[in-house]
Amino acid sequence: MIASGRNLRRKLSHFAVILDILPHDVNKAGDGPILTEPTTVPAPEQAVPKPKWSWAATLFAVTLAATLVVLPMFFLGNASGHDIEFHLASWMDAAGQWHQGIAYPRWAEWANWGFGEPRFIFYPPGSWMAGAALGSVLPWRIVPGAFIWLALIAAGMAMWRLAREWLPAPQAAAAAIFFAANPYNLVIVYYRSDYAELAALALLPLAIWAALRTAREGWRRAPALAIAFAGIWFLNAPEGVIAAYALALLFVVESVSRRGLRPLVAGGAATAAGLGVAGFYIVPAAWEQRWVQIVQAVSGSLDPRQSFLFTHSDDPDFQLFNLKVSLVAVSMLLGAGIAAVLAARRRREFPEIWRVLAALGAACALLMFPVSLPLWRHLPKLGFVQFPWRWLGPLGVVFAFFAAAAMSGARKKWAPWLILAIVLGAIGATGRAMVRDAWWDSQDAPFVAQEIHSGRGYEGVDEYMPLGCDRTELPGNPNDDERGEGVSSAPAQRIEELDAASGNVVPAHGIKLQIEHWSAERKAFAVDAPAPVTLALRLLNYPAWQMRVDGMEVPGESADQTAQLLVPVPAGHHSVEVRFRRTWDRTAGAALSLICVGGLLVFAAAERQRESRAKARGA
Repeated sequence: MIASGRNLRRKLSHFAVILDILPHDVNKAGDGPILTEPTTVPAPEQAVPKPKWSWAATLFAVTLAATLVVLPMFFLGNASGHDIEFHLASWMDAAGQWHQGIAYPRWAEWANWGFGEPRFIFYPPGSWMAGAALGSVLPWRIVPGAFIWLALIAAGMAMWRLAREWLPAPQAAAAAIFFAANPYNLVIVYYRSDYAELAALALLPLAIWAALRTAREGWRRAPALAIAFAGIWFLNAPEGVIAAYALALLFVVESVSRRGLRPLVAGGAATAAGLGVAGFYIVPAAWEQRWVQIVQAVSGSLDPRQSFLFTHSDDPDFQLFNLKVSLVAVSMLLGAGIAAVLAARRRREFPEIWRVLAALGAACALLMFPVSLPLWRHLPKLGFVQFPWRWLGPLGVVFAFFAAAAMSGARKKWAPWLILAIVLGAIGATGRAMVRDAWWDSQDAPFVAQEIHSGRGYEGVDEYMPLGCDRTELPGNPNDDERGEGVSSAPAQRIEELDAASGNVVPAHGIKLQIEHWSAERKAFAVDAPAPVTLALRLLNYPAWQMRVDGMEVPGESADQTAQLLVPVPAGHHSVEVRFRRTWDRTAGAALSLICVGGLLVFAAAERQRESRAKARGA
């Protein structure tokens, strides 16, 4: 009878959690699930598990929030943010190369008006592969909205996974909604169209969750952290740098608070393994920077000094956007600070995540103001974040958790509802203002698709230009203000010749050409020339291009100013092949990834076996 009564009380408590009708200070040992917020100590084996309904309910709520964010796109078209054409072009170019049989593109064929660029070596593959995959099954017009919708759902569920470790199910669901629709995500959606950053931020809560587990439990949780960290790098390099520094801060805080180096050592090893998993992208991107004008990525308006909060600029549009994002930053800092104060009285119930998020929030605030300039100058690779306000990404995690924790810590029954209404109302008002202020255009996707299908191509990116290339000197740009003097707006022919007298590239005359194959990574053609000639291909010279004439490798040359690829050919009939070869760094990066993935799998399997043996001995 005693056992039956105890089981009955557990069932009643279980349904009370579902209906959320019991006060949150109920915590009678052995009489049901713990209704206060979980501490950092794992629940005992005999505890009743958290209701499974919370996963499905949270997914529904987050999906509804994501749907509301993209709802304006059903009526107004796509939010035409700063980077929308860059991402659309990358997706379409990659999808086109899949049709050519190139599973992992490296060279963006249609960039720079058909001359190409090594975009896919330097830009992480996760986002452009996802966009290309969506574009392969959906109309291009709706791919941006679909991408945003999926990324926001992923962000919400990742935040839920982090929050449910310390907060009751309803508050964990609120944290998921707050993070998915936090104001900085709305800035990305409506103003910036940086889909890669949005997707990478979706994994940040998972990385923090895995890092806290690693700091607490040691090596056994390292594989989860490595995979989450690698996933961020797989999606967006600036967010990868931010995640690296955020996790480093987390491990330092935990090492100090626990008075030991285990968090720092285990966490450092896990993040290093994560970099290794992403090595197939990171190694080539790091090595081949010497072949492009990568310094352009942190020059001019991309210099971090130009984008601190409330920075003055002579460019009115740049100044206006900086003001908008600065106001968003201040609102998020104030919101996170107030929520942290409201939840402070319960910080002893989750001291681990409290101290970590408090430190992270303070670091985010510091790094967005000019006082942090020495850090931006001296910390390795921090400058490649470009915009200090990108630290609003991790601040979104801090904001979402503390806002939900404030709901959980409220003493009055009506207080959580009031906090929920205030936060959602503020997010809704911010979103509404951005929707009214954003630029909407339903023609971005059709325009980029037409530029590719017509053979003209699209605009390239300065930092991906091979050395010696000035893209304003390349023919094909229809914008008269962005072409050099005397440069034609007509797209270049696939094969032309270099006029020895003038040094200009001119149409090929008196030469018979027969193109046998022309794809993104291989060009093959036959040439019949009555005299020696230097052919000029519609292609930029890059060390990965391998040129062969009649099967014999020959060195390529570069045209002055444009770095257009030149191939000297003797008189007579010859076969020419230009192939984008696999460089040693790509092979090394792939090998590193395979080794790290294999090592993590072996380590995880060994840990699982060790835990099984320990349970068996305990039984």
